[in-house]
Amino acid sequence: MSTIAIVVIVVVVALVLLGLFLLLPRARDRARVKKREHELGQRRKEAVSEHRAEAESRDREADKAERRARIAEQEAQRQRAEARLGQEKAGLHERGMADHELVEDHEREEFAGTSAAPDSTSDGGEGRRTSAYQEGQRAAHDPSRAEEFEAGRRREQD
Repeated sequence: MSTIAIVVIVVVVALVLLGLFLLLPRARDRARVKKREHELGQRRKEAVSEHRAEAESRDREADKAERRARIAEQEAQRQRAEARLGQEKAGLHERGMADHELVEDHEREEFAGTSAAPDSTSDGGEGRRTSAYQEGQRAAHDPSRAEEFEAGRRREQD
């Protein structure tokens, strides 16, 4: 082989080695940066999924809290309505307009003539109209009207 060929081979090998020494660190840096970018992308995905999961959880909790608040508001409205009802009933009793609620059916005769159970002649002699239920109750407990009561029952059954 000639000396020129050996020199050319040595120069080519030297250039290749020089190129490797110069390009290899750049390739390593690029590989390292690419690896870090990939790792950063993975971390981003994890952070996104964690934040979304937390946001969904908080959203569900907020929905539950809103439902509980609506229920509490409705309960408060119901309590206010019951309080108003109690006030109205108290007003009726205070004015004597609900005395009939204070006397039970079996006590009606004892309280006859009062505002709880007015008698039939207290309205000017015309007689007080009563409901069929009240008439039936009186007939059921009045021995003199028992026959009428039974006759009415038979008519209803026919």
